[in-house]
Amino acid sequence: MKYDMAAEVRGQVGKGAARQLRRNGKIPAVLYGQGECLLLTLNPETVTKVLHSRGGSTALISLSIAGATSKAARTALFRDYQVDPVTGGILHVDLFEVSMNKAIRIKVPVSLVGGVPAGVKEGGVLHHNLRELHVECMPAAIPDSIEVDASSLQIGQGIHVKELTPKEGVKFMDESDQMVVSVAAPMSEAKLEALLTSSAVTEAGKEPEVIGKGKEEPLEGEEAVEKGAAVAEKGAATAAKGAAAAEPKAADKKEGKEPKAEKKEAKEEKKK
Repeated sequence: MKYDMAAEVRGQVGKGAARQLRRNGKIPAVLYGQGECLLLTLNPETVTKVLHSRGGSTALISLSIAGATSKAARTALFRDYQVDPVTGGILHVDLFEVSMNKAIRIKVPVSLVGGVPAGVKEGGVLHHNLRELHVECMPAAIPDSIEVDASSLQIGQGIHVKELTPKEGVKFMDESDQMVVSVAAPMSEAKLEALLTSSAVTEAGKEPEVIGKGKEEPLEGEEAVEKGAAVAEKGAATAAKGAAAAEPKAADKKEGKEPKAEKKEAKEEKKK
């Protein structure tokens, strides 16, 4: 689907200029792509109308830009937009210019059709695993959505990307084995109660953390062997360190250096 939208080139940038634009009933926007970047102002009512329309996020927009060097209309897509968390108003819009002669990649929403799946009617739980699909196509072939008929799914069944009906000129880029929609078996009340009970017991019966070192439990099997090996290794390292410290003293003695006690006795003999 294609929409017409009027825009104007703006020269001022910055937060202050953006606030002034919003106070004047306009919103700042940026158009980039095709080797050019333009700063624009848009009418927020028109932007909101397009975004809330069917296929708004994938809609082609024909931009008529006042003040641009080229008077020709530009074709663009909504790439991103920012919304005020309080008022819900649109604060800023990013537009991506496309060429109608080049294929592009875009996210397209998944729409479930066919009514309530058979498995859900029997008590199953519907899982909408992928809500968007990555597709590659020419701009003119961008679908508003990818329709998936899940009405025949029984409990334990699902539809993968490879099982989707291909659209002409549209290539799915997601992994073929990814699940798009499925129906899971419901959890029985007994199983749910047992799960909740076990979780409650685990939380209530958790032992408090002990601060400090207490008496260790005896180790068995591989744990004991590993600890014994660690102790032996530590003892060998200590012994090696002691031997290394003793080597200089032995070397001094070998070179003829007298111990302190022998030196003291020699001095006393000289005095006599």
